[in-house]
Amino acid sequence: MLQGAVTDPAQMTHAWLLTGPPGSGRSTAARAFAAALLCPDGGCGTCHECRTALDGTHADVTVLATQGLSIQVKDARELAQLAQHRPSVGAWRVILVEDADRLTERAADALLKALEEPVARTVWLLCAPSVEDVIITIRSRSRHVRLRTPPVAAVADLLTRRDGIEPAMASYAARAAQSHVGLARRLARDEGARTRRRDTVLLAGRIRSLGDAMEAAADLASIATQEQSSSSAERDGAEKARLLEQLGADPEARTQPPHIRSQVAALEKEQKTRATRFGRDVIDRSLIDLLSIYRDALITRSGSDVELVNADLAEQVGSLAQMLSAEQLLGAMDAIGTARERIEANVPPLLALEAMAISLRLPR
Repeated sequence: MLQGAVTDPAQMTHAWLLTGPPGSGRSTAARAFAAALLCPDGGCGTCHECRTALDGTHADVTVLATQGLSIQVKDARELAQLAQHRPSVGAWRVILVEDADRLTERAADALLKALEEPVARTVWLLCAPSVEDVIITIRSRSRHVRLRTPPVAAVADLLTRRDGIEPAMASYAARAAQSHVGLARRLARDEGARTRRRDTVLLAGRIRSLGDAMEAAADLASIATQEQSSSSAERDGAEKARLLEQLGADPEARTQPPHIRSQVAALEKEQKTRATRFGRDVIDRSLIDLLSIYRDALITRSGSDVELVNADLAEQVGSLAQMLSAEQLLGAMDAIGTARERIEANVPPLLALEAMAISLRLPR
């Protein structure tokens, strides 16, 4: 569909909505589409236009990828203004919003006029997990392209061919990541990530009492805290040092002038928001991992000929399938889904995890 739009102007439209589950390659597909639109050969992948478009450094490609909880209205207004300008060097001005599901209602309203009254040679590429995640006024003015999750074998082959990972490890990582390419690469390379995932999945067999439930919830929350601290501490310090350098401030000074303090405070607020978002994403990924063992147990109990996500934990999967009925397994999966929805709706993560863990207690 995207290639047809590149080659046939009649198939082109001013706004595209690319949806698909995590790891399906929404952003990758959007960047490739942008490169093909700007490439004189329709997407050769090697020319200057293709390489800069794929990197997000092309003069006519603007990428908005928020690491915060939401896309703010000021960012949306800047994009709407930019959309009015003609492309500077290429055939199209491409505006890529990687997390369109994080548009607040006011931010979506700021984009609405630009989408309702499109400018010639400007194209919007919006990415989101599903159509339902995008505000209806935005999705109703976009052409929808749904991406599917790649097969496990294809992800494993990519890891082996591109990243030089051993076939057995690549197969395990692709299966455990449920075909999420980025996560599969991390699992294949990071033993700590594999250990944390295994500990998370095995929680299903540990929760027997109220105390076990509270402990399991605390463990899940602590995993997010550890990941958050390790990933953000060094980056936050570097960002602050760079800001002080740009402002000509002395980083060793005990106090700073008011105008510098205000900018440092704004940076710290942004970093805190980013850390909150990252922590939630880590917890959500952990819940997807936990969900996988109940899914495997349900498949085992029903006798379906479907590959297990946790094939390396077949004994634990079989034990869970014996202890819980199909209805109980579905109830556990619903409890995990409810926890994910609550955390996304700003319920304190630990509170949502505790309520979930209580529902996951095994029968005596």
